[in-house]
Amino acid sequence: MAGKGILAGLPWWVTWVVVPVVVLVVFGGLITTALGFLIGLLFKVLIAAALIAGVIYLVRRAGGSSSSSKSDW
Repeated sequence: MAGKGILAGLPWWVTWVVVPVVVLVVFGGLITTALGFLIGLLFKVLIAAALIAGVIYLVRRAGGSSSSSKSDW
C-alpha cells in the first residue's frame, strides 16, 4: 500500500501525532458539520418517534375497548 511506504521512514510521532492533527485542522469544520447534522437528524427521528408513540397511546386510551369506534373507519 502506498500510504505505508510514504510513512515508513518517519518517526512514530509524525505518524501518530502530526498527521492526525493536520487532518483535524484541515477537515475539522467538515467533520463537525457532518457530526452536527447526524446528531440533529437522530434527535429529530427520536422526537418524531416519541410524538407518534404518544399519539397512538392517547388514541388507544381515549378509544377504549369498544368495537363501535373501529366500525366508524
